[in-house]
Amino acid sequence: MILSRDWWLSAALAAALSFAILSPATAQAPPAAAPPAAASSDPFGEEVTLVEKPIVFISGSGMWDSAFDTITGSFKTVNAAMAKAGIKANGPLMTIYTSTDDTGFQFQAAVPVDKAPTLPADSGVTVGTSPAGKALKFVHRGSYDAMDSTYEAITNYLDEKQLEAKDLFIEQYMKDPLTTPEDDLVIEVYVPLK
Repeated sequence: MILSRDWWLSAALAAALSFAILSPATAQAPPAAAPPAAASSDPFGEEVTLVEKPIVFISGSGMWDSAFDTITGSFKTVNAAMAKAGIKANGPLMTIYTSTDDTGFQFQAAVPVDKAPTLPADSGVTVGTSPAGKALKFVHRGSYDAMDSTYEAITNYLDEKQLEAKDLFIEQYMKDPLTTPEDDLVIEVYVPLK
């Protein structure tokens, strides 16, 4: 049975909300393996500690069938507000998924900055901090549309290790999604653990 990214997101959030560990019956796929698009040297399930950073972000929602366009459109809005205020990025763009279901998601399109800036009320963006704490790091290479295989492998990995995820996850774009051809994207996926 092949599990899509939206299924994984819904399952991970449901598990986190109900404080249940994903059971082996949730995914019938073989034990976790790195997705075909990942390079053999890429981390897959590497334990890391996320450090809180100041971010400038816009909150939004979208549907999975147009996720990439929704997210990149939000980054354009954040970048325009930052340029107008003279604020420079201090790290790669990131999407922080805060809620998901089978058809859509809620998110923050975030850009790390040196220090929390003061923005005009009419800027349309918010200042906050990125998630911090223990997480697992996975890497996806290739188009955003092909990420289902990465999320399937993440689901299998969590299931095999009987790990419990928090009710959010982060995609960090190691190549700017606004300027990089979609087939050449490198995305680090962070799954915070309870």
